[in-house]
Amino acid sequence: MSRLVRIPASESTSTGIIGLDEQLLGGLERDERPQSDGYLERIAKYIPGEVLAFFIVINAILNQVVQTSGKGALMAGIPVMVVAQVAFFICLALVPLFVWYVREKGDAWVINAVVSTAAFPFWAYALGATAFSEHWDGNLAAITLATFTVVSGLISPRSSRPLRRERERPVAVPQRTDRPHLDLVGPGPA
Repeated sequence: MSRLVRIPASESTSTGIIGLDEQLLGGLERDERPQSDGYLERIAKYIPGEVLAFFIVINAILNQVVQTSGKGALMAGIPVMVVAQVAFFICLALVPLFVWYVREKGDAWVINAVVSTAAFPFWAYALGATAFSEHWDGNLAAITLATFTVVSGLISPRSSRPLRRERERPVAVPQRTDRPHLDLVGPGPA
């Protein structure tokens, strides 16, 4: 199972008879990619969990400073609220970079990066990000996160289309020999 949402397999021209496709098509149309992800799998994979874990640690440190020294506190001469906003935007920028880094063949990593990046502010707000402390409301956080989560599962990548040169490639047809009785058994002696 991939960590990212998978691109659905292209529509197959399979006859449904095991072994017949390989004999007729010479194995050209085999699609060995796993099936696409369902609604619940997409919801789970769109959550930027690793970046959120990093953000939670940074946010906990910033919350500690705000609780002990107030919102006007300084960190290395910089106001804590500015540090919190910078940390938020750095983590927001890390989401697509992380998705790009963990991608595998067959992943819809661009869509995953876009949706995960859009999800990050909702999750950060719901987790009580220090950057949003002046505007934080627990009820609003629950409503916005639930709404975004339900809608994000509806975003599904399109199935991949074969490249133009692959679509125009002629299908291999088995060659007939002069001895039809040998076609059933395989090629004759060389």
